Amino acid sequence: MAATPISAIFLMSATLRLSPQLTVDLLSAALLLSGIGSLVQSLGPWKFGPRLPFVMLPGGAPLILFMAIAQQHGLRTATGAVILTAAFTFLVLPLFSRLLKFFPPLVIGTMIVIVGVNLVRVGALLVTGQPGTPGFGDPARLGLAFATIGLIVAFTRLLRGVLRQLAVLLGLIGGTGLAFAVGQVHPGALLAGQLVSVPRPLPYGAPVFDVLAALPLMLYSVASMAEATGQTVINAEAVGKDIDIRSDVPRTVRGDALTSLLGGFLGLPLMVTSGENIGIVRVTGVRSRYVTAAAGVVLVLLGFLAPVARAISVMPSAVVGGAAMVVFAVITVLGVQMLNRARLQDHTSMVTCAVALALGLLPILVPGVYAGFPSGVRILLESGVAVGALVAAVLNVLFHHLGRRTADAGALPAEVPSPAAHA
Repeated sequence: MAATPISAIFLMSATLRLSPQLTVDLLSAALLLSGIGSLVQSLGPWKFGPRLPFVMLPGGAPLILFMAIAQQHGLRTATGAVILTAAFTFLVLPLFSRLLKFFPPLVIGTMIVIVGVNLVRVGALLVTGQPGTPGFGDPARLGLAFATIGLIVAFTRLLRGVLRQLAVLLGLIGGTGLAFAVGQVHPGALLAGQLVSVPRPLPYGAPVFDVLAALPLMLYSVASMAEATGQTVINAEAVGKDIDIRSDVPRTVRGDALTSLLGGFLGLPLMVTSGENIGIVRVTGVRSRYVTAAAGVVLVLLGFLAPVARAISVMPSAVVGGAAMVVFAVITVLGVQMLNRARLQDHTSMVTCAVALALGLLPILVPGVYAGFPSGVRILLESGVAVGALVAAVLNVLFHHLGRRTADAGALPAEVPSPAAHA
């Protein structure tokens, strides 16, 4: 519960080149909001939270999308995107079951692949530096990054259970230790500063609300609602609780949206109900929601301890870049796995994926390709994730919904087929 926000904020800090003090503020906010979200989901006040053993965390695809938006449009726009997406989640919650058919694994998987490829490049630049700048491709930095990757592989191979899930964090620690041994780490910042840290609201300034820039996060939120549905049902089964899907699943989604809305004002990416909850419940046999509520209290307390956050600032960017390349490549692989469920042997699905990938990867692989376009158009076109997701969604509707309706209408012009007939 602590490793995920620490790793997430450190990757975010190094990727977006945030100041040490801002990193401390963000980590405090991430731990605090993880704790508050866990309390909401576990205790279920009013209509928020399913009263199941859930811990909420940043990270995963929402973190990747936040960083992609921040790199394309700035941190203030990324914050606005989080707030817009949280509000969007509240608005579409009554309709989300009808929207899911427009965002199948074909669309979401394509978007995640583009996001992963984009951020592997970002992680690599943390290691190599920008082309043409002094020190680009420094062998010492490359060696440190490769050593960090090697440590992550070794920990993944040698450790078991929950410890294996910490392989990336342990790789970061090991890589930093190696960097310290060769004189690339200066730990003096650990001893400086205050003991207690209080997150400050709107750390990047007033949010900028850009619907086009927020589009990837909004698309993801629909898939996240579907994921929350499965997590709520499976977690309830794991703890032996009978639930009403129609009332308890919306409580989970509202808890996610409320925590994300609060997190947006503190500069954080979307907060999500962690899927590892279910596995840990089954492995440990601990099924009480009051245990995760107690974990939430611990996270809140950690959020106010400044030395924990300051420890992040001593890690060199080459170590973070090496770990980030692995993390971001894993996101790409998850997108490929999702595409495996999209029946790509169907020609229309293959064309949908291919066209979306081609147009989505173009501004990533050829930076500045749209420099000659008007600024309003360029904002959308230069966001490869938004372009890829939008193209995939439109082509999915064109090939798999409009055509089907036309075919159904031609076959049965006098009546509308019932769900039973389709079954």
